[in-house]
Amino acid sequence: MCPVCGFDGLDEPPYSPAGYGLFEICPSCGFQYGVSDDNNGISFHEWREDWIDQGMPWSSKGIPAPKGWNPEAQLLELRNSGIHNIVSESLINDTKED
Repeated sequence: MCPVCGFDGLDEPPYSPAGYGLFEICPSCGFQYGVSDDNNGISFHEWREDWIDQGMPWSSKGIPAPKGWNPEAQLLELRNSGIHNIVSESLINDTKED
């Protein structure tokens, strides 16, 4: 599961057991593990907020969004999974107002 947007269709885990980014790019939000964070210094929270502010578009140009893809549901699953803390519930609630 992507720790940024909650997409549950990654081909491999975002990080190795030792904690190193495996350079996969999430097709949903576009975050590249080991690059966006380690090399560019962008936190999950910052990337997530920017992605939400952009309207949560499907990021991949080469991989089509899965049938029925729902970014709001992904964020709810991410919050409920406990994998990564979504600091503000308003991040999820705000998406419904747009």
